[in-house]
Formats: sequence, C-alpha cells, structure tokens
Amino acid sequence: MTLNGGYAYRDRIDLDGVGMTVLAYLSARHPHSSREQWRERLDRGELELNGTALGEDVVLRPGGTLVWHRPPWNEPEVPRHYDLLYEDASLVAVIKPRGLPTMAAGGFLEGTLLTLVRERYPEARPLHRLGRHTSGIVLFARTHAAAARLSRAWRDHAVEKRYRARGSGIAHWQTRAIEASIGPVAHPVLGTVHAASPTGKAAQSVAHVVGCRGGTTLFDVDITTGRPHQVRIHLACAGHPLVGDPLYAAGGTLLAADPGLPGDGGYLLHAARLRFAHPLSNDPVELAARPPDDLCTDAEFRSAR
Repeated sequence: MTLNGGYAYRDRIDLDGVGMTVLAYLSARHPHSSREQWRERLDRGELELNGTALGEDVVLRPGGTLVWHRPPWNEPEVPRHYDLLYEDASLVAVIKPRGLPTMAAGGFLEGTLLTLVRERYPEARPLHRLGRHTSGIVLFARTHAAAARLSRAWRDHAVEKRYRARGSGIAHWQTRAIEASIGPVAHPVLGTVHAASPTGKAAQSVAHVVGCRGGTTLFDVDITTGRPHQVRIHLACAGHPLVGDPLYAAGGTLLAADPGLPGDGGYLLHAARLRFAHPLSNDPVELAARPPDDLCTDAEFRSAR
C-alpha cells in the first residue's frame, strides 16, 4: 500500500441539486459511500461550499462549488512500469500492463500510468484510456496541436483500434459484426454502469475468431466506436463473455447475482493495434503490441519462444 497526498474533489451544483441538503445531495450523487460515511466527513470538516465549511443541513443553491477535501489514503499496490513503444516530438505510445490504471479513478490517484509517463514526458496528455485490467497500447499527445488533431480523428472514427480478447465457450462462426447499443443501466452499488441497452448509444464492433484454447475462443475485435467497456459488452452480446469477467453475462447485460464493479479484474483483454494518420505529417502510423501469453494463439506463442 502507498500513501498518496490526498485530493480535492469538486462538484458544480446544477439545477438538479438545488434545494437539496448537502447530505441528501452527496448520498444521492455519490452512492459509493453511505449516508453515514458522508455525515462523518461533514462532521470532520472535510467538505466546503464556495470556500466555507458547512454542515449536513445546508440547502444548496445553483452555481455553488462543493469541494470534498479527501485526506491522504493508502492506494493498492499496482505495477509501476510500462514499455515504450513509439515516440517523436508529437506523440508517445506505451504498452500498459494489466493492473495499472490509466488515469486517476476508483481509489487510485498517484499509482497510474499517467503519473509514470509524466515523470519522463511531463507534457503528455492521454488521448484515450484502457480499463485497469486491460493491457496494451495507450497513446499520448505531447503538443496541443497533436492532441487537437488526434482527438478530432477519434471523434470522426478515423483511428482504427483492434483488441485481443479471450471469450468463454467455442464460437462456431468466423467473423461477426456486433451493433448492440450501449448505455447506462442500473447497478446495485454504483447506481448505473454501461451495458447493452436499447436506449443507449450506437456502437459497432467486428469480431474475428483467431483460435481456440481449452474450451475458450480467442478473438480479434475491431471497434469503430469507443463506448465504455465496448469489447466486453459486445462479445457478451455475441454469446461469449470474456473469461473471468465479473460484470457482464451473455447478452451484454449485468450478471444477475452480485455483479462486480467495472474496475474489477479477472477478464482477459489487450489493446493490440492502433492505426491513424500522424497529426503533423499525415503519414500513416501503425502501432502493434504482442498480446500476453494467455491471449496468444499457439502460433504466436511458438514464434516468441
């Protein structure tokens, strides 16, 4: 465990929060903590509104800024390394290991890939993120111009992304397009998480079978859109939830009994390839990262030995 330096979380009060007491607002907006836990934080003076400490019965008004000064806390141990894949004056690409968060979230503040990369490249800005337990390529911009152009390319679906995944069961097809919509659904702890939803946003993936191992199937999945947990959800929609996935069941819905959290591990997923036009020269760039051994086909495994 590593003690960090604490953090100030800020909430801008919108119209939905107007008229609520501070305690009611915090309990409703941030259900990861119980009402009693928020009351204890208020009693300790950890929260302020517009720079002034406050009590639980203060009624919120529009436009205020609510700040929780979270004291330093122990973060779980994570891998504190990465492999450099590519760098130039505009970009840097690295290979993230499983278990390392890309950016601060879910109880992690300093034990992140972003923190490690900025030790060498303080100007680096991530252009996308991978889940904590997803390994593979993460691309960073080193200039404002590169960030703007590649962010636009991401929005325009001009960046090609391929993932390697290990799904449960044997797929009896070779290639399948998956277009299930993805949106928020109810979760017993977090309030909502993303899953297959008819009212969600459009999402497109194409899954290719590349091999089978021990009653499971290895897939290469090309995604056009970048919805949260898209590969996990879409392979589940295709009847092959990722091996060890604690959250998604066949059909892309949440597990019926005690679904886990999005950041829980156990599943096998790797960001294997990115293709895009360089933001400065417009030349094509292709980046590839070999999958971990448990996601390799037999041929890939033998070639590496």
